[in-house]
Amino acid sequence: MAKDEINAFLGAGTNYQGKLHFQGAVRIDGNFQGEVESEGTLVVGQEALVEGLVRVGQLILSGKLKGEVSAREKVVLHRTADLHGNLHTPVLVVEEGAVLEGQLTMGGVESDAEARAREQAELL
Repeated sequence: MAKDEINAFLGAGTNYQGKLHFQGAVRIDGNFQGEVESEGTLVVGQEALVEGLVRVGQLILSGKLKGEVSAREKVVLHRTADLHGNLHTPVLVVEEGAVLEGQLTMGGVESDAEARAREQAELL
């Protein structure tokens, strides 16, 4: 992904805790703890550590991620990726050397709106 396609950037040496909502693409090269939610792309750099709940359109992981991951479109684990936690995605690309420890569920991922609509339909 070209740098000019990145909307926001948390550089190496930064520490952030909280909720991150964005459109487009965001790259994290520092440490992030909390919740990430977007229909866009999250890029986690090789030196990054992300801990928490991640719900995105697409995840490109080169660093470490600990927590729950739900991607609506695709997850790419580069050779330096280290994912510990549950992963739900319809498409998974794994390079040789990547680590994935946890439960993998492949299939479509519902958005919050789709889940609410389905729950309402089940109640009727």
